Amino acid sequence: MSDEKELRYDPAAIETKWQQRWAADPKLYAAEPVSNGKPKYYVLEMLPYPSGQLHMGHVRNYSIGDALARYMWMRGYNVLHPMGWDAFGLPAENAALKNNTPPREWTLSNIAAMKRQMQRIGFSYDWATEVTTCLPEYYRWNQWFFLRMYEKGLVYRKKSKVNWCPECATVLANEQVINGYCWRHEDTLVEQRDLEQWFFRITAYAQELLDGLDKLEGWPEKVRTMQRNWIGRSEGTEIDFAVENRSEKIRVFTTRVDTIFGATSVQLAPEHPLVTALAQADAGLKVQVSTLIEEQKKARESGDVGAIEKHGVPTGHFAINPYNGELIPIWVANYVLMDYGTGAIMSVPGHDERDFEFAKKYAIPIREVIRPVQNEVGVKLPFVSEDGVLVNSGEYNGLSCAEAQKRLQEVAVRNAFGEATVTFRLKDWGVSRQRYWGTPIPMIHCERDGLVQVPDEQLPVLLPEKIEITQTGGSPLSRVPEFVNVKCPKCGHAAKRETDTMDTFVDSSWYFYRYTDAKNANAPFDSSIAQYWFSIDQYIGGVEHAILHLIYSRFWTKVMRDLGMIKNDEPAQRLFTQGMVIKDGAKMSKSKGNVVSPDDMVARYGADATRMYALFAAPPDRDLDWQEDGVAGISRFLGRVWRLTAKHAPAARAVASEPQNSSKTQEGGALMRKLHQTIAKITHDFEGRWHFNTCVAAIMEFVNELQAADAQLTSGEVPAAVVRELLHNLVLLLAPFAPYLAAELWEELGSQGATLHLSDENPPPGTPILRAPWPKCDPGLAKEDEIEIPVQINGKLVTVVRVAPDADAKAIQAAALADEKVHARIAGKTVVKVIVVPGRAVNLVVK
Repeated sequence: MSDEKELRYDPAAIETKWQQRWAADPKLYAAEPVSNGKPKYYVLEMLPYPSGQLHMGHVRNYSIGDALARYMWMRGYNVLHPMGWDAFGLPAENAALKNNTPPREWTLSNIAAMKRQMQRIGFSYDWATEVTTCLPEYYRWNQWFFLRMYEKGLVYRKKSKVNWCPECATVLANEQVINGYCWRHEDTLVEQRDLEQWFFRITAYAQELLDGLDKLEGWPEKVRTMQRNWIGRSEGTEIDFAVENRSEKIRVFTTRVDTIFGATSVQLAPEHPLVTALAQADAGLKVQVSTLIEEQKKARESGDVGAIEKHGVPTGHFAINPYNGELIPIWVANYVLMDYGTGAIMSVPGHDERDFEFAKKYAIPIREVIRPVQNEVGVKLPFVSEDGVLVNSGEYNGLSCAEAQKRLQEVAVRNAFGEATVTFRLKDWGVSRQRYWGTPIPMIHCERDGLVQVPDEQLPVLLPEKIEITQTGGSPLSRVPEFVNVKCPKCGHAAKRETDTMDTFVDSSWYFYRYTDAKNANAPFDSSIAQYWFSIDQYIGGVEHAILHLIYSRFWTKVMRDLGMIKNDEPAQRLFTQGMVIKDGAKMSKSKGNVVSPDDMVARYGADATRMYALFAAPPDRDLDWQEDGVAGISRFLGRVWRLTAKHAPAARAVASEPQNSSKTQEGGALMRKLHQTIAKITHDFEGRWHFNTCVAAIMEFVNELQAADAQLTSGEVPAAVVRELLHNLVLLLAPFAPYLAAELWEELGSQGATLHLSDENPPPGTPILRAPWPKCDPGLAKEDEIEIPVQINGKLVTVVRVAPDADAKAIQAAALADEKVHARIAGKTVVKVIVVPGRAVNLVVK
């Protein structure tokens, strides 16, 4: 390096140089063929929506995955580290309206801009595997999967009450409604509408999705709990209540059949078929039911039906309890939902808080039928615990709740008025969307043959490029005659295409399989290649995807397995959910005006400093409070590394050209010890807890010790071979976190092809640092010459003594008693007892 270079760290020059070099080597980040013989490692960050600009949340997410990918390359793994674009979606249509820009043009322009940002920051993606979900070569296979699932009975169409976002002008899945509001438009209340919709039968896999969570030990427990709750398995009994003087029966589901003798009414959802039938013959009831329907609709739209003010009306009809023949009144209640369970409940106010509230309001009898064990006088109602025994329940009195549930369920089955049942909160996935920018559903409506599949050879069904987008009046595709009007592939007569498009979560449910074989024109992917790479070894993304994307992708994996395409049951072995980036007390977002542009940070401080700060400022699973001063601080630290290495690089290069005896690296005692302790810490963090913030801190501590010993390094007191070893491995440790600077220093040190003391293999000349072996810790060199042992007298800390790490109790006791401070404290007193915990502490008991 020249004197001028030594004076100033110039990240712009360094990073531009290496960005150009890396771009000229398309194989640099490419995975090797599956036959390479190396262990594989598939690391993946969730693909972004191409909004046009990366934000610091993206940078943090991708920096975590990039550091891991680089580490695994250096560990000798065959690494797959791809990137793509979740490119369908509503924002492109909004842009078309505001800017008069076609969605495809807007999307591809944004992709190009964000890709340039990623390349400038230096993320190690293999762009040969890039996937863009809005291109026909990808969404063709969405359509292909739809048809295979339709053939398997996993796709169906029905009229359904759906969630409708007025702002999106489309249907939302249940998972996309957050507290009654649209997941995209947080201030837009979701409405309820009745529409013909396409559904994926995800409920066919409900039990397997639930059971599989127990095997996902590498996933955060928070995510697994959220999925368990969303799937919502309930075991219970379905019971038929006959209706007095009518032919209908009311089927109810209960998890507490042990309370059946406490049922004092049956309550129906306002839209229950029996309510409809009864209201047709009773005009007054019809008016009252209409009011309840309207109340329920408003409660749904506000997002909290459970908090609805409970109203009900009696029908004047009675149901018959099948266990004892008791007549109990039938009510219609606004808090009972038709699309949850059977749309009917048996109301047991003595043992359910919601039923109790309703019964008190309408003077419905409240009966105690469960009492705590060894409680003769009963308890305050409602008593909801299952830790009790039955009372006022005829021949079942005295049975425990568990035993009564078993016996009463057997009675229902034996007498054919009920059965054991498992229900799930999870509903089938509604995938119809009334918008343009999504995958066309490959179905045709024929007056003669009904629903007809588009033949595989006619895929993809292409989106028309010239189209008017209004976000009103249903799907824009319905207004394009050349798209809609087709010949039926079955009968040849005039027919019409389906004009709904698929939910964009379809795109992200299987994209990571396409990465393994991204250019395949004959299949979604080659099964043998996918078999090699799956399951994903490490998946990284935000916890906000715990319900939507992560349940859908698990479902899709199981469907593909059952289609014979793959063998794995789950898409990812391990999942990591990073914290958010916070600024001014709130999550960074355009709406809050607190977004920090990575471009600005890179221009001021360099890409290495920007990404290294994102890893250093907080543990990766915690929220990061953004402070630009922190980026500047990292930049100053990298400048110190630059100047330190610049000063000693000539000597290190000279040594590297000569054969070295590795025993020379035993010299330089304290510095070598710190090096090996740093290697051990960073390696441990990569293999386990992922506290990259402490990894960076450990590198800083090591650099501080090197700078403190600068005089010894310069004078030759520390041998040149040791200096080379120290700097060489400093650069290797820095490589996952600051790859540009590491590449520059690696070249300046002449490390390519140098004999390495800390690895099992030597890279050939010209080896990039990305492929250099990761350093290994020598426990002997990392071991401290002495350790500090605290000494207490009667439980109070008095001093600290230094002893050999392997000192026995006798030697530690002798050192403690020889200490001057201890001498002073015990003078004139009697040492009653000396307690020594080797390697930990000494405690003297004196009188």
